[in-house]
Amino acid sequence: MGREFSETNEVEVDATPEQVWQAIATGPGIDSWFMGRNEVSFDETAEQGTVRMAYGGYEPEHRVTTWEPLRRFAYRSDDAPDGRFIAYEFLIEGRGQGSTVLRMANSGFLPGDDWEAEYDAMTKGGALFFATLATYLRHFAGRTAVPVTAFGPVTTDWKLAWATLTSALGLAEAPRAGDRVHVEPDGLEPVDGEVYFVNAHTLGVRTGDALYRFLKGFGGPVVASHHLFGQADTSAAERAWQTWLDKTFT
Repeated sequence: MGREFSETNEVEVDATPEQVWQAIATGPGIDSWFMGRNEVSFDETAEQGTVRMAYGGYEPEHRVTTWEPLRRFAYRSDDAPDGRFIAYEFLIEGRGQGSTVLRMANSGFLPGDDWEAEYDAMTKGGALFFATLATYLRHFAGRTAVPVTAFGPVTTDWKLAWATLTSALGLAEAPRAGDRVHVEPDGLEPVDGEVYFVNAHTLGVRTGDALYRFLKGFGGPVVASHHLFGQADTSAAERAWQTWLDKTFT
């Protein structure tokens, strides 16, 4: 048993094809909206390249399968012994007056009889990542951020964890895009922003100089996965958010 999956998202943004390419096909660009630290390398002479990621001890490597600067970029993992793989494809279409249409497709195969829970988590997380990419291109195009990641305590009651999270952010238990957020992590400047995306497992907040995200991690922890623009002390920020998660969910 298992499941093949495929989905496509599309957005039009006021960003140039060059800015979109920088966001999806360079390490610093991907760092600004996806997960963890990323590295993209491509040898045009050999026509081969890799995309590497480091996130919470997870360090996958993907093969670049299509490299057409400013037009199309695709990469995928190798097939695992059980058939598991994941692939990404980005299509860029420039429009008039500096706007661009970006299509992002991801596909793959999840093995086993318990694929449904993994697929549900992946789908909800994927929706947050695409919304973050769109928000990044609308508000921070051409800039790069440093990723900040912290993992909270494991929780077995997500409904309670979600209520705790929304309360700590100054939100109603059923927040909506546009709602205002205020939180004061120890050792950091207060965060004042607005919700740009929310679903049952994830919440994204935009401020003038950052994208803050909270999501249900695999295995149950609440994860802080943020992107800070401008000068930032990454180590200090990660320590502060780790302390905030520990205090909030313990």
